[in-house]
Amino acid sequence: MPQTGYANLPLHGGPAPPWLFKRMVKLARAIVETMVLEYDRKTVLKRLSDPFWFQAFSCVLGFDWHSSGTTTVTCGALKEALDGAEHGLAVAGGKGRTSRKAPAEIEQNAELFNLSTSKGEELKRASRLSAKTDSAALQDGYALYHHVFIMTERGEWAVIQQGLDGESSYARRYHWCYDSVESFVSEPHDAILGERSHDRVLDMTANASEPSRQLCVELVRDSPAKLQNLALELSPLARFEDTIQARLDCWQDPAPQPRAKPAEAKLLHMPLHINWPLMREVYEFQPANYEELLGFKGVGPATVRALALIGELIYGEQPSWRDPVKFSFTVGGKDGVPFPVDRSAMDSSIAILQKGVDEAKLNKNDKLQALQRLRKFVPDDYCG
Repeated sequence: MPQTGYANLPLHGGPAPPWLFKRMVKLARAIVETMVLEYDRKTVLKRLSDPFWFQAFSCVLGFDWHSSGTTTVTCGALKEALDGAEHGLAVAGGKGRTSRKAPAEIEQNAELFNLSTSKGEELKRASRLSAKTDSAALQDGYALYHHVFIMTERGEWAVIQQGLDGESSYARRYHWCYDSVESFVSEPHDAILGERSHDRVLDMTANASEPSRQLCVELVRDSPAKLQNLALELSPLARFEDTIQARLDCWQDPAPQPRAKPAEAKLLHMPLHINWPLMREVYEFQPANYEELLGFKGVGPATVRALALIGELIYGEQPSWRDPVKFSFTVGGKDGVPFPVDRSAMDSSIAILQKGVDEAKLNKNDKLQALQRLRKFVPDDYCG
C-alpha cells in the first residue's frame, strides 16, 4: 500500500564524473542481471517503480540519498547498462531533449523484441499519456523535464518522470508501472514524491475528480458555441478580475477567506486564451471518455484547467485541489512515523542490491564502497 510523506530533492548542477558514471553503468548492469536471473524482468519494473528501492539503488551506484541527480543520472546509467538483445529490457527517453526521442526509441525496441505493430503503438501511447497526465491532468507547478520509459521483451513497461519547480529549484518524481494502471486518468501512479505538499494543486486524476472528468467530456461533446459562452462569462477580464476571484474563492473554501497570494491564485485563473479551433476539433472527434479527451493532440494544461473551472463554477462539480504527493523515501521509523518499518520490504531490497554488488565485476574497494553507501541509506536502528 502507498504511504504518505515527502523528502527534499535539491537540484545539483553539473554532470557525473566520467570515472563514476562508468562504474555506475557496470554496477547497474550487474544488479539488473542478478534480478533477472533470480526473479524476472517484471520484478525489475516493479522495483524501479518503488521509490525506496529506486533511491537505495541510486545510493549504491554512487549518490547521496536525497540528491535529485539520482533520477536523471541513475536512469542514464541504466539506459546505457541495458542491452535489449541480451537482457530483454530496454530504456527509452531521458532528460530534456532526449525525452522527445522516446517514441522513436520505443518503436526501435519493439522491433528488436518482435512485438506486434499494435503492441508498439500501445507502448508509445502509454509513454505519451503518462507524460500528458503529469503535465496537464496533474497541475502541481512542476514542469516535466525528464521522461524515461523502461520496457521488456513481453511489452511490460514502467515510467519514471521528473518535474522542476523553477522558483524553488526543487524537483518532484513520478513513478508508474503498467500493472497498476487501469486508467491513465484515475489514480494511475505507483508513487509521487517531492519536497512538500502544496495547498493548491489541480488533480484531475484523483478519484474525487471523477464527476468533474465526466462533466468535462460532456462539455466538449456539446456545442462549441455554448462552451465558448460559458468560458467568456468566467473570463478574468481586468475590470472583472476581483469579482471572478471572489467567485473562485467562494467555491474553493468552506468559509470566506482572505484573498490568496498571487502565487497561489495563478492556478485558479481561467486561461486568458482558449484555442477555440481546437475545441471545434475535439467536438468533431467526440471523445468517449476523459482519457481520450486528454490524449487528443493539442489539449494541454490551459484546456484542462478551463474545462475544470467551467464545470465547477457553472455546474458545481468540483475537481480535487488536493496535492497527491504520497510517498516517502524511507521505509518507516522506529516510532511508527511516518509509518511502521516494513522489515520484509527492507530485507528484500537490501538482499537484491547486496547480491548485485557481490556479483559485479568490480575490484574489492569499489564493492566495499558500494555496500557502505547502501549501509548509510539504511536506518541506524535497523538490524537485518
